[in-house]
Amino acid sequence: MSERSSTAHKAFGDIAPALADYTDGVLFGDVWERPGLSPRDRSLITVASLVAQYRQNELPFHLGKALDNGVSRDELIELITHLAFYSGWPTASTALGIARRVFAERGAAD
Repeated sequence: MSERSSTAHKAFGDIAPALADYTDGVLFGDVWERPGLSPRDRSLITVASLVAQYRQNELPFHLGKALDNGVSRDELIELITHLAFYSGWPTASTALGIARRVFAERGAAD
């Protein structure tokens, strides 16, 4: 994928090209590629953090990335259910609505 066609560049590269470059190079390059955790584990941690912090804008992308990294739908729903007791019912119920949309957009294959 070319740098200018990345998700970050499509989302905000027109207004913040440097931030899109950092997102691609540092966050999804250096940080996500560190050897200490698998991409699957990083996805679980990231989704949990986004749910707990009520980050509705970033959650759809990272739910999809988690699926791509081998996390199952059932595991994501279990993660959200578990977090209801730690981050609160509103964060969990909002995350479930977002998960439903992501799953529907990706179809029955995932």
